[in-house]
Amino acid sequence: MTLPDDLAPSLAPDLAKDMQAIEIRIDGENRYLAAGKVAMPQIAQGEVLVRIRAAGVNRPDLMQVAGMYPPPPGASEIPGLELSGEIVATAPDVTTWKIGDQVCALVTGGGYAQYAAVPAAQCLPVPAGLSMTEAASLPETFFTVWHNVFDKAGLKSGETFLVHGGTSGIGTTAIQLAKAFGARVITTAGSDDKCQACLDLGADIAINYKTQDFVEQVKSATDGKGADVILDMVAGDYVGRNFKAAAMEGRILIIAFLNGPKAETNFTPLLLKRLTLMGSTLRAQPVANKGAIAEKLRQQVWPLFENGTIKPVIYQTLPMDQAQQAHEILQGGAHVGKVVLEVP
Repeated sequence: MTLPDDLAPSLAPDLAKDMQAIEIRIDGENRYLAAGKVAMPQIAQGEVLVRIRAAGVNRPDLMQVAGMYPPPPGASEIPGLELSGEIVATAPDVTTWKIGDQVCALVTGGGYAQYAAVPAAQCLPVPAGLSMTEAASLPETFFTVWHNVFDKAGLKSGETFLVHGGTSGIGTTAIQLAKAFGARVITTAGSDDKCQACLDLGADIAINYKTQDFVEQVKSATDGKGADVILDMVAGDYVGRNFKAAAMEGRILIIAFLNGPKAETNFTPLLLKRLTLMGSTLRAQPVANKGAIAEKLRQQVWPLFENGTIKPVIYQTLPMDQAQQAHEILQGGAHVGKVVLEVP
């Protein structure tokens, strides 16, 4: 967007015309990440320009590289859904932020770069005491967990919460948030070591899904009642098993399909238990929706970082030009927490 001279954005003095970024390259059937040079993003009304210091890596980024999760119309083609950095320019209608402010932010794309245009409403201050690298690991998972578990499912203190994949970025976030707000937390993970990592983060019960039946374990742990809220990134055959593991009037949220987007299941428990089955994606939602989530996080969650109740969980950091290696770490599945790219 080009603004008239009298509405020109406020700019830092040293901005270049182009920048380094990580692009998706296609060579036949092979799709991969590589460093390249692209034009500097231009900010529109309601946006700020952020000099990126770090960017979190998430499974939707892997899906985008694979050609399975294209960005919404008008969004950057560069991967990266969360970032941290300093504001170096503001649109004239932005009054909540100024040049030099340190922020972390949720974006629809563009995080794997030196700069990004970001809706001001989707920015949050870097929590006191956290580094830029730590702050970059927060937005995607905290926006997602808050929106699904608290806004949509309405998890309450005293309820039982089951999250699958407890050592993923979503899982480590969900364990800490649910526990901080008074829920009893049960999680699944793929090894005894990963189960212990979940317990160390505050989970009450961690189930090794490779050696235990999570339905039986959840039933046993709740005296047959089941889980009130289930957050599922697996889908596939987990859909029917979640029905069995859910309590009466339980709420089940599906946010990804690691076991595939199709399932053959018996829907009788959905009716008999009066269950609510929900799905959600965050990326294409309007800025106003994301801004509302950001405000709730600022008021209710950010103070928990500052008093030490919750913490970022980072598995590994790599320089931005090793984005392909970062994706391979997530694909390998050995990580506990987030992988973060640091931008030179």
